[in-house]
Amino acid sequence: MKNKPELLAPAGNMERLKTAVHFGADAVYIGTTAFSLRNLADNFTLDEVAEAVKYCHERNVRVYVTVNAFMRDEDLTNLPETIAALDKAGVDALIINDPSVIRIARRVAPSLSLHLSTQANTLNSEAALFWHEQGIERIVLARELTLGEIKEMRKKLPETLELEAFVHGAMCVSYSGRCLLSNYIAGRDSNKGECVQPCRWSYEVRERGSSGEYFTLVSERNGSFILNSRDMCMIDHLDEIADAGIVSLKIEGRMKSILYVATVVNAYRMALDGCDMDAVRNELNQVSHRPYTTGFMLGEYGKDTFGAEMMAPDSGGYVQDFQISAVVLDSDADKGTAPIEQRNRFFVGAELLILSPKDVGRSFTVTSIVNDEGESMDSAPHPCESLYIGCSEVVKAGDILRKRS
Repeated sequence: MKNKPELLAPAGNMERLKTAVHFGADAVYIGTTAFSLRNLADNFTLDEVAEAVKYCHERNVRVYVTVNAFMRDEDLTNLPETIAALDKAGVDALIINDPSVIRIARRVAPSLSLHLSTQANTLNSEAALFWHEQGIERIVLARELTLGEIKEMRKKLPETLELEAFVHGAMCVSYSGRCLLSNYIAGRDSNKGECVQPCRWSYEVRERGSSGEYFTLVSERNGSFILNSRDMCMIDHLDEIADAGIVSLKIEGRMKSILYVATVVNAYRMALDGCDMDAVRNELNQVSHRPYTTGFMLGEYGKDTFGAEMMAPDSGGYVQDFQISAVVLDSDADKGTAPIEQRNRFFVGAELLILSPKDVGRSFTVTSIVNDEGESMDSAPHPCESLYIGCSEVVKAGDILRKRS
């Protein structure tokens, strides 16, 4: 691919950050314990941000930090100190959406790069130019834009302003994610990182009859998902996205598991590097997801991906065929064993599938399980226990072992 874009991966904690790096991310985006729109993720303390930056920069990976909550005056008290600490830690950019953050960042960290969050709803070139004049160097575009609109916008912008777009993951049901539904139903402010995702709940619509009795309106066997959005997947359109002028491909999912991060980042890395696309699509179908859609990108809202009907009867449910069994801690191929950390129970005789960077499709049968005391075990029942398993395949630290659910 000519002018290969950056692959930008989510990292909700240090383990997921290291997973994203291991599987080929060019950059990661993380949140601190304040000022982020994913406060329910583990997130990073300021000391952990510094550790993350050191780890990533040693591997030529960039780190962007989200400071994209909607601010009130009471939220601004500690913001200058936080931004100054992030600048000192060496982060590569802040992802922001509030003009107050621009003002404060320019005052306390004038050389720090600023990226504009998708929460700012940038839909046109004039808005993009306005933000560039305020010091924004990259804009994460609103999800409502089509590739054609993005391409035309790019022509009207200076080269000094970069464009980034989401290519995979959950899509908020409200306009570019500025939603009030969570506030109303659960008292959790989605614009301050506490969204409970009520748009993905199963709802029951009822009609009150003349007698005052309520009658349930049923549309399909799993309930009516009247607000639910599918997952975006643009894996088959990366060349078109790059041609439109997008320099960074963003994967949603700072609250997702390491299996999700590993699988999706690996799949997009493989696609960008010209690997077999059938293998890539198979990987994305194996990770937990809702049925895929291309969203607005192709100018045909609701167009499906991988051949599913957009409004299929099961459109509200997750597809989850595999689960993580273990993370490889190191390689000991000469002995035919692999040191692992258990994540879900498995037994001797189980077939485990190996997920390794740009290497999928291999599997092996577990021939033995031994604990740190040298005791043989029939199964691995204890979460996060360090074990040695009989493994006939070569694996390396950071690889994921998974099995069918």
